[in-house]
Amino acid sequence: MSDVRVLADPEAVSRAAADDFVALARETVGRCGSFSVALSGGSTPRRLYQLLAEAPRRAEVDWSRVDFFWGDERAVPPDHPDSNYGAAQAALLGPVGAPAERVHRINGELADPEQAAREYEAELARVLGAAPGGPPPALGLILLGMGADGHTASLFPYSQALAERRRWALSVYVARLGATRITLTPPVLNRGREIRLLVTGRDKAGALHEALEGPREPERLPVQLIAPEAGRVVWLVDRAAASKLSGA
Repeated sequence: MSDVRVLADPEAVSRAAADDFVALARETVGRCGSFSVALSGGSTPRRLYQLLAEAPRRAEVDWSRVDFFWGDERAVPPDHPDSNYGAAQAALLGPVGAPAERVHRINGELADPEQAAREYEAELARVLGAAPGGPPPALGLILLGMGADGHTASLFPYSQALAERRRWALSVYVARLGATRITLTPPVLNRGREIRLLVTGRDKAGALHEALEGPREPERLPVQLIAPEAGRVVWLVDRAAASKLSGA
């Protein structure tokens, strides 16, 4: 199940995502005792992380009961400017005092990125109580973005990772970026109980229109692979990104 919420601007998108995060964390911790989230990289979620770390939202979440994962990571050390972990650590994890044992980063600095992917699968299994090689675990919330080319996480157009059905994490080489990344795969992304897809900016309008209203072409538009059978997808988009949607 999915729905699309069109909001005024990137700030409104970030605030809506922050409010959803707080509500889901409070409800899930109250019901289950813990809450798991996969954070997104890139520029779009940084304001979201800042808002979560500020009053009053910061006080509304029991951060000692939140397990943090990542949807993807660059093959860089954690203190590198391009590190998705580093960005979240500076904007959110440090300010809210997230316990180190609850922060499960991808070891992007390893010389063998495939080893990093294998280790991350093992970490997901350990923390979330799943059997390695079996059905993927269900994260409570997965935060994702979308690029102007329709990619999400580090699932890029025409990548071999798009066809993955068993592995939960893979290393991928992105030729047009000349870079290696480690990414969660469609099987585990589509097990998310709640997914928030944040899309802002007029440069995303064409891809958003095609992804939501065009034919199904997931090889060309990988974000179309995000279609969980049991979970819910909510698109949080600003007016600029939604400018080519029907009725916009």
